Amino acid sequence: MCDRDGTFYQQFSRRNFLKTSAVGTLGAAATVAIPAHMAALLAPTAAHAATTVKATHGSGFCNMGIFLAKERELTKADGVELEFVVTPSNTEITTMFGAGLVDISMIPYSNFMTLYDAGAPVRIVAGGGVQGCIIVAKEGIKSAADLRGKTFGTFQADTLEVLPFDYLKKAGMTFQDVDIRYLNTSPELAQAFIAGAVDAICHIEPYASQCVMGRPGATVLSDGTDLYGKGYSDCVLAARIPLLESNPAAVKSVIKALMMAQSQAESDKQAALNDTVGSYYKTTMEAAIDASTKQPIVVDQRDQQQFIIDRGKSMQELGYIRKLPDAGAFDWSLLNQVIAENGTLYSSLHLKSAA
Repeated sequence: MCDRDGTFYQQFSRRNFLKTSAVGTLGAAATVAIPAHMAALLAPTAAHAATTVKATHGSGFCNMGIFLAKERELTKADGVELEFVVTPSNTEITTMFGAGLVDISMIPYSNFMTLYDAGAPVRIVAGGGVQGCIIVAKEGIKSAADLRGKTFGTFQADTLEVLPFDYLKKAGMTFQDVDIRYLNTSPELAQAFIAGAVDAICHIEPYASQCVMGRPGATVLSDGTDLYGKGYSDCVLAARIPLLESNPAAVKSVIKALMMAQSQAESDKQAALNDTVGSYYKTTMEAAIDASTKQPIVVDQRDQQQFIIDRGKSMQELGYIRKLPDAGAFDWSLLNQVIAENGTLYSSLHLKSAA
């Protein structure tokens, strides 16, 4: 929810996910837990600006803001270099952020919760994207009841797991009523559905639209708005407290760049797609255009704080966290400063919090 990230679910368990994510509480020693195949990603690189901020990201349209910020170098005017650390799976995105190997992360709020619950020094500082979590089922499946006994693909501890959990719960069902299979990457999940390896999935855009187009008779069972209402949060920008304390200006630069990216995408969506489809989104332009209105960039998500906190109940019931998140998970102070200092830019945004 954010690459969400191939292997099937047999290699995953909530116990292993929590154990891996909890390295965020171990400090520098946690680096030894990083797989050897990722070592090259962590090698120091020459900074091309006064400050280099390392970031992880996912693969959905909720990441478009940070993709455009990187591609169009929107932080450079403030002396900040945005450097992506690409990871092979969603679990490793969470692990690296929790372990302090990157400074910021565009991350599903649910994955963030696992780190916050484990005591990692991380805070939500801005939004990424809203909506776009979509349950797609094969031909003949028209309701939650029709999912009983069917195979269902998703990602672990992701917003794409929270939505189907809540969807089934509303229908009086649980995950025990379906055969849940956890995959690793967005393209893999889409391909599994299109190829018929699973009966239903919960996916993000533009891959959800790709799945609808790619499998005849496919049906959208929920786009999340039927459960949560319009504008529900999916991905958020989170930063580590050491960076917030040592270099708040760098974080403000990233937040401002995300606002610039949102404004640019809202005014010229095709140009934004041209800069990201293929390089970041492994889907067709046709599917991307169809999906482009379904998961918009929204940097100011202050009005989604309570929604995110409320989803903690589902995360707790799923076994990912011990205690519910609270207002301490959020630090909107730098977002507030960026808004105050960039009134014209903020006013130009079509989608923003009512706070």
